[in-house]
Amino acid sequence: MSVLPGPEQLARFALAPGFRCAAAACGLKKSGALDLALVWSDAPCAAAGVFTTNRVQAAPVLVDRETLAAGGGRVRGVFANAGCANAVTGERGLADARRMQALGAAAIGARPGEVLVLSTGVIGAFLDMDRLAAGAAALRAPGASAAPGDAARAITTTDTGPKIAHAEVALPGGRARVAGFAKGAGMIHPRMATMLAVLTTDAAIEPARLARALRAAVARSFNRISVDGDMSTNDTVLVLASGAAGAAVDDAGEGAFTAALAEACAALARQIARDGEGATRLVELRVTGAVDEAMAHRVGDAIACSPLVKTAIHGNDPNWGRVLAAAGYSGAAIDPGRVRLWFGGGDDVQLLDCGLPLPFDRARAAELLRGDPAVLHVDLGLGGGATVVWTCDLSADYVRINAEYTT
Repeated sequence: MSVLPGPEQLARFALAPGFRCAAAACGLKKSGALDLALVWSDAPCAAAGVFTTNRVQAAPVLVDRETLAAGGGRVRGVFANAGCANAVTGERGLADARRMQALGAAAIGARPGEVLVLSTGVIGAFLDMDRLAAGAAALRAPGASAAPGDAARAITTTDTGPKIAHAEVALPGGRARVAGFAKGAGMIHPRMATMLAVLTTDAAIEPARLARALRAAVARSFNRISVDGDMSTNDTVLVLASGAAGAAVDDAGEGAFTAALAEACAALARQIARDGEGATRLVELRVTGAVDEAMAHRVGDAIACSPLVKTAIHGNDPNWGRVLAAAGYSGAAIDPGRVRLWFGGGDDVQLLDCGLPLPFDRARAAELLRGDPAVLHVDLGLGGGATVVWTCDLSADYVRINAEYTT
């Protein structure tokens, strides 16, 4: 999935068996829209997280790292808010994040150390704990929404809509489900891409194995997208495993489980890239012929971050020189004389062969750039390394949205 889910998809969306959720509005969003989400299991479950590598890390990131380590990767739930990032807030921010843990725990009858917390919004503002406390109480009130689609909607900020995904996996002991939601539209770039995601599974898996699977899945998904080359202070991907399916992930099933988790993460990642602030289309960059996957990713990353490439795609301008230039300054040891370039998912129009331009149908090339996704394929001619990176076009609306973000 790369387009955002419609109302029917959101209405049908379900978390993995063993999990419940609730969503409410407490006024952290000025619009009055849903801004709190709670996902939980009735029993302790395995959990793992991947977090931002930014040296400036928000209080929830620090608290979640501490909580996962102290609890041996066992938690009961996740409590998330939008409307305030609780980042660059010092000791008060840490205290507020721990209070948020306690409020979430009280709502589900757990201990504070069994709840992870997520926050998103403007950096440098303190959480309104009075509103948060009232909202936490409302989450367990009869009027609170129990729809997973509403939980997904509650954590959005500049997103045009929520992101959801699911996958199924056959394990030696039976079938299991992976299902989750995410938010993200701006400040999106690898090393973790800027976003929040909560994934659930009913597979039975130990925390260490779950953490290994999550790291591998993130490497294939959220670390393969870029909207604007920026990364935030709050980036977090969490996965919780209830074990409700009774299907255990052992050495024999770990590969299949990791693949299913990566499938769900990649679906969410593509939706985030497609929903980039001001974007009008998804861009899929296929890089092949690299010495190894790391080289392919480095080249793809440089192309994905090029404002000139992204604006050319927005304007349907087949200015292939911008793509080659970005590959050249990527830092990868490419050989320009070996590079080939195509537009289109079926390599419809070839523009470059062994580093030299080819005559091509400009109207057809421009039409391919209007595709959603618009597909560019760069072959470096050096080996078998390959990857796919997703980004989006860059429009004037991106400037407008970010120029007015706090006003």
